[in-house]
Amino acid sequence: MTTLPRTPSFRLDGKRALVAGASSGIGLGCAAALAEAGAHVVAAARRADELGALVEAIQAAGGSAEALLLDVSDIAGMRTAVAAHGPFDVLVNSAGTARHTPALETTSEDFDIAMAVNLRGAYFLMQAVAMGLIAAGKPGSLITVSSQMGHVGGVDRAVYCASKHAVEGFTKSMAIEWGPLGIRVNTICPTFIRTPLTEVTFNKPDRVRWIEEKIKLGRVGEVEDIMGAVVYLASDASALVTGTALLVDGGWTAE
Repeated sequence: MTTLPRTPSFRLDGKRALVAGASSGIGLGCAAALAEAGAHVVAAARRADELGALVEAIQAAGGSAEALLLDVSDIAGMRTAVAAHGPFDVLVNSAGTARHTPALETTSEDFDIAMAVNLRGAYFLMQAVAMGLIAAGKPGSLITVSSQMGHVGGVDRAVYCASKHAVEGFTKSMAIEWGPLGIRVNTICPTFIRTPLTEVTFNKPDRVRWIEEKIKLGRVGEVEDIMGAVVYLASDASALVTGTALLVDGGWTAE
């Protein structure tokens, strides 16, 4: 009789997962997905009330979670928090910000704010979690919520695109360095997802037309569209996947 191979588990029982930017939008969805898959979720963000409500909701649904106040742009404070609460088997960094202006109107302040969170904060959060795993001699899966804009350009998005292209670059380098230690590093690259962060864009009819023309599946994204992707990359189902980007973009970048 033929012995059939078995699909690796998508479950995360016994894993500790840090989700940065968990208080709303994609980060909240990722925290819910990882908890549903069995992970203990440390939900981190700057807003205590929203984190408390998320943790309460996860626990009410039968999951395991706790809240952690965290600002990824405060490197020293972030390092201290990660060291105190880790090591983490899974990291999902969904903390991000946007400063959308025409390139000719970009201010140095907007540039610095976007880079402090999207690039500098993301880089050193990856480093801090990896250091904890290496010290503990453990493998892990480190995931950054990047963007389709890390692979293409967009109107009024020069600074945002710059930060996300840079994220894609350090992801590949970290994957090469930490692969021999069993630490995988990947990104999830969504198209436009309906969240509080994108509400301003969706209130502009010309931008909505542009988005709908570019998404080949004919609809914008919802938070639920990201949840399966994050469980896949966090779990053993993606055990041979590192240094790459999982595009959840409805076909935007296919052309």
